[in-house]
Amino acid sequence: MDITPKMSVEEGASNINATRLKSFKHKGRDQEEMRRRRNEVTVELRKNKRDEHILKRRNVPTIENLDSDDADISVNASLETIVQNAASEQPGVQLSAVQAARKLLSSDRNPPIDDLIESGILPILVHCLQCDDNPSLQFEALWALTNIASGTSSQTQAVVNAGAVPHFLRLLHSPHPHVCEQAVWALGNIIGDGPQCRDYVIGLGVVKPLLSFINPNIRLSFLRNVTWVIVNLCRNKDPPPPVETIQEILPALCMLIHHTDTNILVDTVWALSYLTDGGNEQIQMVIDSGVVPYLVPLLSHQEVKVQTAALRAVGNIVTGTDDQTQIVLNCDALSHFPALLSHQKEKINKEAVWFLSNITAGNQAQVQAVLDAGLIPQVIHHLSRGDFQTQKEAAWAISNLTISGNWQQVYYCIEQHVIEPFCSLLTVKDTQVVQVVLDGINNILKMAGDNAQFIANMIEMCGGLDKIEAAQNHENEEIYKLAYEIIDNFFSTEDDEDAQIAPEISQQGFQFDPNTTIPSEGFKF
Repeated sequence: MDITPKMSVEEGASNINATRLKSFKHKGRDQEEMRRRRNEVTVELRKNKRDEHILKRRNVPTIENLDSDDADISVNASLETIVQNAASEQPGVQLSAVQAARKLLSSDRNPPIDDLIESGILPILVHCLQCDDNPSLQFEALWALTNIASGTSSQTQAVVNAGAVPHFLRLLHSPHPHVCEQAVWALGNIIGDGPQCRDYVIGLGVVKPLLSFINPNIRLSFLRNVTWVIVNLCRNKDPPPPVETIQEILPALCMLIHHTDTNILVDTVWALSYLTDGGNEQIQMVIDSGVVPYLVPLLSHQEVKVQTAALRAVGNIVTGTDDQTQIVLNCDALSHFPALLSHQKEKINKEAVWFLSNITAGNQAQVQAVLDAGLIPQVIHHLSRGDFQTQKEAAWAISNLTISGNWQQVYYCIEQHVIEPFCSLLTVKDTQVVQVVLDGINNILKMAGDNAQFIANMIEMCGGLDKIEAAQNHENEEIYKLAYEIIDNFFSTEDDEDAQIAPEISQQGFQFDPNTTIPSEGFKF
């Protein structure tokens, strides 16, 4: 049966600007709060559960790979007989028994991993790894142990406890390429179990021999396996890989990102995404490697899997400082976003808006870059459309802009009709979204100055005032306090407006009475 192996896959501006940002808010978000890494609990729980399966893969042979002698082996032989024969001193009997064990473990549904562990075969298989004069036996034992290590954490740990890992590492130097490759695969399953196993294998010296396989003469399938193991080395961030290991791996990733094989490219970019998800220090290490100018163009790769990984990687980088964000923008990243924001896959739309929410959390020049790229209308489109997760990211993007941006930049969003879809999210059940929207509305009204009443009229006309009033009864203390503050500051005046000078609001923006005297230099916002 042909089974595809599982693969995975500012500093803030000045103190003056920081003070300015916080002065706009009921309870201001600082730069770190505005830029958001992937740390939402429910998202992470789902992601970790999915990754637990992606970390490892079981080595299932295709029918074509089984020779006639292999096919004659009875996989129904009793475990007792298999274990007994696997310990035989007769090479032929021993090889056949280990092959039988391997075939049992290679079944694609419910392989009897626990039964084989309980049978006591693990020490025998580990002993077989030491038979340098019998590479076929080493290969079969490696294969069986690889599949045992592809199971649950306790099954993987059983292989570790049996002392197999040092032998896997030794066999990376075998003169037989198929043995080397199977040892790489086995180590990938051990490393993929989690940070403890990863660091154990790193401590035994896996990185240097692993990276030595990356050369022009390596077979494509072998290089795919090596790249997959590198992904597992980069994956976990609690704790992250040792700094020394990251420094060793990055030059290899800078080479592999130029590979034409899609599988290798996808894994390479996912490895970079994991490294950039470990904080600003790791982000800077990735930037210093020089890989970013080659990473950004992959946002427009024809393969969706590459696009997805690249979007996550560059998205992680822009969760860093303003300077780190600027490195990505200097590579013309925003030019790729009109297509990403209109992509047929909703997940890419969401990730693209998440990326932009971290740009609008930057400095005013970075906010302006988003405006100049013509992306705000698309963000507002996602703010008003159906998928809630994308709407949520769009709400963050607009709210961050009201903190980081200046009045002209915020006013541009108003001209693009952001008020109504923004206010519409005040009725959602997600407390965080409601607070983010109220923050944004409060910021807009405070920044508007003399024009605050005009903005308040827009909010009232689209039903936003009713929603803000309702939020005064919200169960969340921060929300009802902020809603009360907005009402008290901007909607409690009893003075009626002069209908002759108050602008009417239409789809074309503010419409002033043509008889009103307008200063020759225009209105000052």
